[in-house]
Amino acid sequence: MSGSGKRVPVAKTYKIYIDGKFPRTESGRYFPLEDADGAVIANICRGSRKDFRNSVVAARKALDGWSAASAYLRGQILYRVAEMLEGRSEQFVAELCLQGLSRRKARNEVEASIDRLIYYAGWSDKYQQIFSAVNPVSSSHFNFSVLEPTGVVAVLAPNDSSLLGLISNIAPVIVGGNTAVVLASEKLPLCAVSFAEVLHASDVPAGVVNLLTGFREELCGQFASHMDVNAVIYCDGDVEVARSIQEKAADNIKRVIARVDNDWSDETSQNPYLIKETQETKTTWHPIGS
Repeated sequence: MSGSGKRVPVAKTYKIYIDGKFPRTESGRYFPLEDADGAVIANICRGSRKDFRNSVVAARKALDGWSAASAYLRGQILYRVAEMLEGRSEQFVAELCLQGLSRRKARNEVEASIDRLIYYAGWSDKYQQIFSAVNPVSSSHFNFSVLEPTGVVAVLAPNDSSLLGLISNIAPVIVGGNTAVVLASEKLPLCAVSFAEVLHASDVPAGVVNLLTGFREELCGQFASHMDVNAVIYCDGDVEVARSIQEKAADNIKRVIARVDNDWSDETSQNPYLIKETQETKTTWHPIGS
């Protein structure tokens, strides 16, 4: 109670998501998330570099099992995530409204997020057919090119898109058999934490998606420089931020993928080439005849 007798509501403190669990950040820090009127609507964990390192360990541990899963199974799991999100759509609409969207725009974003998950679920057993090839060679061999997952992918999610931009970057990464460590929007983190609950309640194995909240200035360099991360995706940032990410990523020849200035609500922001961006091409030679 305050001095006037009016009750002060207790703001929920949202946790991060690592290895299928919801730990508090090891640093014990958090930051308040405020609505347009300055009222605190939640406390958000301020993830640390140690949290990021723990996430990479979890993602690496989950990689072998997830990449070995059939394309059909990965598609079914992604479809299940869409079903779970559909069932909790009113919660996500309410959270988007708390973060400043009108109810109409919030509903449109949730519906687009569900549709995007289904879109990539549908591509799970088809992108190999599109991007693989039988190559002509002047010898008695078959020469095949097929795609394989890059590995552990670090994702700096869009800062101005709470849910749709987040899903638009996670879905193509994991449907291709990669695992992910994701830093949610710093400005609009609420839906990301709730989406982790959706992932947890669905069939996504522990460690396939690890979701952190926190300050970009503190964690961006770690996402780019960690030696056990195979690719980094960033969706915002000026020229200096881009240069810093590219320079740090060069230490272990990490793939750098820039997705800046995307309108994630536009259908052109969903395509199978986003899956291909976190794939490696493997070429196999097979002799013909005796």
